[in-house]
Amino acid sequence: MNILEMNHIKKKFDEKTVLKDISLSVKEGEVVSIIGPSGSGKSTLLRCATFLERADDGDISYCGEEVVKSQTGIAIYPEKKIIREAQQNFGLVFQNFNLFPHYSVLKNITDAPICNQKRAKYEVFKEARELLKKVGLEDKENAYPCELSGGQQQRVAIARALALKPKMLFFDEPTSALDPEITAGILRVMKGLAEEKMTMVVVTHEIEFAKAVSDRVVFMDGGVIVEEGTPEEVIDAPKNQRTQEFLKKLGI
Repeated sequence: MNILEMNHIKKKFDEKTVLKDISLSVKEGEVVSIIGPSGSGKSTLLRCATFLERADDGDISYCGEEVVKSQTGIAIYPEKKIIREAQQNFGLVFQNFNLFPHYSVLKNITDAPICNQKRAKYEVFKEARELLKKVGLEDKENAYPCELSGGQQQRVAIARALALKPKMLFFDEPTSALDPEITAGILRVMKGLAEEKMTMVVVTHEIEFAKAVSDRVVFMDGGVIVEEGTPEEVIDAPKNQRTQEFLKKLGI
């Protein structure tokens, strides 16, 4: 089953076309990495998928339920209630963590499941502590974000996203603000999620990570999908010259 389907997505900012007729689907249990140079439209595609940006045209469906529909060249969005329901399907991990600074680690993780999903406090706190153990921060539940390193904050952000029990996770350059040593710890957590068959879409510059964990790699440039396929096809033996040039610049 496809968790996500995006068809013929287009997006402009003023006169600049950022996404030019992009279609992307993600199956349950699949890990899709989106790579490409800065300004290629990767993050904008992710923001359209998660309704943080409105596409100008195209269709978006989650789990077979159409949310956004194209009509006469314009993307038609439903009422906010329908968007909020669609957002229950996914969690989103940003590159700049986006934790609430005045909340403890535990409250950052438990607030949305309790307040938005109306789940039992006992159950949510139990699961939150299990998630903190999963990301290696079981001793930090009472700490505040300002007391944590960047890598620790990002692991809390991953735990917070998982606490909502999403069907899939989106990662937008989750290691771009971190130094290499800390990056390795975040990538280990994400690799563990991939091994558990968590459905993930990862916008990343970490090509070796994309190669190691992805079922499919998508290379974007200039607002289009230039090439997609298995890591072996796209990273090890790219057919498109633009993909070859991009990887060569990275020394791959």
